[in-house]
Amino acid sequence: MPDQRLVLDDRLLIEELLVGLGRPGELHTTAYWYCRACRAAVVGAGGHLSGPFVSLDPSQQAAAIRSLLVLRDDIGLPDPRATVPVMAELSERHRPLNLLNLEAAASALVLEATMLLSPQASEGVLPTVLDAERISWEIVDLT
Repeated sequence: MPDQRLVLDDRLLIEELLVGLGRPGELHTTAYWYCRACRAAVVGAGGHLSGPFVSLDPSQQAAAIRSLLVLRDDIGLPDPRATVPVMAELSERHRPLNLLNLEAAASALVLEATMLLSPQASEGVLPTVLDAERISWEIVDLT
C-alpha cells in the first residue's frame, strides 16, 4: 500500500524541517504556506511561525533557515496547473476564502491528501471548508 499523502500547513512544515513530525507518508505543502514559512524564517519576529527559529542558537538558526530555503526533495509542491482551476471552482462555493486557504483546499483535493493543521490553523475558517469539501484533516500538536 502506498504512503498516505499529507499536506502540511506552514507551521507544521517548519516543525518537520526542524525536528520532524514522525508521521509516515508522502509529504506536501503549498506554495503560499512555503512562502510564509520562508518569510518567517528570514524576517522572523518571534511569532507563531518564526518563534521556533528564534529559540535556536545562532549556528542552528542559520542551518534551519538554509534548510527551509531549499525545500527538501521529499516534500512536494502541487503543480499550479492542476490547483489553480480547482481554486477557482472552490472560490465559487466558498466566497470568503482567501488565496492561501483556496490553495490549501485545492491542493488537498488535487492530491487526494489529508490536510495536517497546527492547532492555531485549525481555529480558522479552513476546517469548515475542508469538511464541506469532504477533505480529511487532522490537528497535529507541536512538540
